Amino acid sequence: MKSDTTASLIFKTNSIKIFAGKRTLVAIGAHDLDTLQGPFSYEALPPQEINFIPLKQEQNFRADALMEFYRSDMKLKKFLHIIENSPVYPVIYDSNRTVLSLPPIINGAHSAITLKTRNVFIECTATDLTKANIVLNTMVAMFSEYCENKFGVEPVEVVSYDGSTAIYPDLSCYKMEVALSDIIGPIGISLDETQVISLLNKMQLQAKLCSSNGEPCISVSVPPTRSDVLHARDLAEDVAIAYGYNNVPKSKPKSMTIGGRQPLNRFSDKIRADVARAGYMEVLTFVLTSHEENFDMLNRTDDGNKAVIIANPRTSEFEVVRSSLMSCLLKTLKHNIDHPRPIKIFEVGDVVSLDTSRDVGASNNRRLAALYCNSNSGFEEIMGLVDRIVKIVTHSPRIKFGQTYYVPSSEPEFFTKRQCKIVTSDGKQVGYLGIVHAEVLRKFGIPDPCTFVEIDIEALL
Repeated sequence: MKSDTTASLIFKTNSIKIFAGKRTLVAIGAHDLDTLQGPFSYEALPPQEINFIPLKQEQNFRADALMEFYRSDMKLKKFLHIIENSPVYPVIYDSNRTVLSLPPIINGAHSAITLKTRNVFIECTATDLTKANIVLNTMVAMFSEYCENKFGVEPVEVVSYDGSTAIYPDLSCYKMEVALSDIIGPIGISLDETQVISLLNKMQLQAKLCSSNGEPCISVSVPPTRSDVLHARDLAEDVAIAYGYNNVPKSKPKSMTIGGRQPLNRFSDKIRADVARAGYMEVLTFVLTSHEENFDMLNRTDDGNKAVIIANPRTSEFEVVRSSLMSCLLKTLKHNIDHPRPIKIFEVGDVVSLDTSRDVGASNNRRLAALYCNSNSGFEEIMGLVDRIVKIVTHSPRIKFGQTYYVPSSEPEFFTKRQCKIVTSDGKQVGYLGIVHAEVLRKFGIPDPCTFVEIDIEALL
């Protein structure tokens, strides 16, 4: 490694993190090889058995104590969750039992790269071998440009736990054979084989002419640094870039379609307009909320089968996806408690609940929620709003309401005997309303009585 390029290498080591998915997929370490002695071992040990001096520190730490030390570090604390709850931590040693790295948290100080570094050892750990190969090949290709023997790389033999061996990095190219029509067809241009090959070469892809079943075909050699080239469409994209998007002739699509609004969105806007005409002000709140606001502060219990939990939330206010709009409106009221009475607010938005029938494990549901706050409860105000909405949707042939669509309920967030369900003529519940329980109001810091209603808009379509 040339002395005047080591600084550039350090910069690129920091920049490579974009490939690693915030270290949850891949962790990379670059070390001064002259300070180490091979062979190297990648082990999983209890944190109490791992001791080393981490990068930019002078004190020796045990691995579990290191987790606590970095809990206040603005840069590293966001990575601790990846391994801190594991009974064993990954660690890389050299033959002298010197710690190179505690991936994916921190490297050891012993092998830190400096401006005097001449030989670099790159280690790459990952939860997926394909991702590890992609990142390692990219790292090696970037750094090899600065080697004294330009583009010179020394491979290593990796012995797996089962005794199998492999040589890394694998910098071999792989071949793709693509029909000419599959390249120029999606672009909408007319080029011959020679022109396409020239454009591919312009994009650093070595190509040559071949044939398959009498059809013109192009064989492309994809280098290890082009992990994004997976399909014929990727080659078509590169040809389009080299050809110039502005040079592609404009043409009318073979089929003309006219976009339209989703029925649910159109119906939601009609509901918004009617509720606004009733004197309510629309608010827009976050879909994410805290677990406490979604359950405890509403006197609800979490059985683990309702709310979608956010993994590793950035803040305690965004721990779950809301399963009701109630906490959002009460929180909005709390922050606007000084406004003159009555306060009449509403929101039309989505809630999310766990749903095993969906491929993503959850489903969205569009809801209308309204809140009335005054010196009295205003129960009749909310009932009037519900009556208006029922009158609007009774014109739909898909849903019918009987003469009585209020049925007593027993929800913990409302006073008993001051609440009810909203049901259709066939007994299906589409919403609920009630006077908010004093305990709920106290938790949100609201001094005045409130009445709340929430209706499933999708059930009214």
